[in-house]
Amino acid sequence: MYRVMLFPHDIDTSELRRALWAHRIGHRFTEEEDGQVLWLADPDQQAALQQLLMRWQRGEALEPERRKPAGGGASLAVPFRQAPVTASTLALCLLVFAAMGLFGDLVVALLTIVPVGVANGSLAVGSLGEAVTSGQVWRLLSPAFLHFGWMHLIFNMLWLWYFGRQVEALHGSRRMLAVLLIAGIGANLAQYAAGTVLFGGMSGVDFALLGYVWLMSRRVPSSGFFVPQMLVVFMLGWMVFTMTDAASLVGFGNVANEAHLGGLVVGLAMGWYHSRKAHRRH
Repeated sequence: MYRVMLFPHDIDTSELRRALWAHRIGHRFTEEEDGQVLWLADPDQQAALQQLLMRWQRGEALEPERRKPAGGGASLAVPFRQAPVTASTLALCLLVFAAMGLFGDLVVALLTIVPVGVANGSLAVGSLGEAVTSGQVWRLLSPAFLHFGWMHLIFNMLWLWYFGRQVEALHGSRRMLAVLLIAGIGANLAQYAAGTVLFGGMSGVDFALLGYVWLMSRRVPSSGFFVPQMLVVFMLGWMVFTMTDAASLVGFGNVANEAHLGGLVVGLAMGWYHSRKAHRRH
C-alpha cells in the first residue's frame, strides 16, 4: 500500500470512499493518531485518485452519472453497474425468498440439491448422480439461493454485499463469478456428503469470500483488500459455535456447518492461489 494523504479526524470522507470504490480504485483508510490516512493499492491509479481528490476538495459531484431520471430508475441500476455479479446474486436470493413465500415447498423442491417429494406419507429423496445426468445440473448450486427466514436471508446478504463488492472492485466480475460458482458448488457438495439434503443459504459462499479477502489482505497487502480483524474473529467464532451442542440450546442447532467449512476451504485455496500469482508478478 502507498500512503497518499492525511485527513483530520473530523473530516467526513464517506463520499470520497464511495467514489473511489465506484471508480474501482483500490484503497484503504486507516485511523491513526494524527488523523485518517488514505492508502493506495496500485500506484498506476495515482493520477485517477488525485483527480478525484481535487474534485472532492472543490465540492464537485464525483459521480454525475448517478443523476436520476424522473422515475428514479438510475439509482437502482448503480449497484448492478458497480458489482454486477454480487448485485445479481443478491437480487436472485431475494426473488427466490419471495417465491418461497408465494409457492412454498414447490420452490424448495425445485432447488434442493436432489429431488425431494412425499411418497406413502414419508419423504422420498432422489439421487444426485441421477439428477445431474438427467440434466438437473442447477441443483449443484441452487441450494445456495434458498433461505429459510428473514434473519437467515439478511445475515447472508449483508456479508455477500460486503465481501463480494470488494472482490469485484479489485479483481473484477469474472473472479467474483468464479468464487460464487466454485464455492457454492463446493459448499453444497460438502453438506451433501455429510448426509443432509434439506439445506440452503449463501453462507458457504460468504465464508469463501471471507477466506479469499482475508488471505489476499494478509499475503498481498498492496492488493487493496481489507477486512477488520475482529470481523474475522467473529465469523470464525460463529462458525465454531454453531458446531457445538451449545448452539442447539439457544436455537441455532440446524446450521449447515459442513457448507460453511467447505466454503471457507475453497475461499482460502483460491486466495492462496491468486496471492501466489500476485507475488510472482511483483
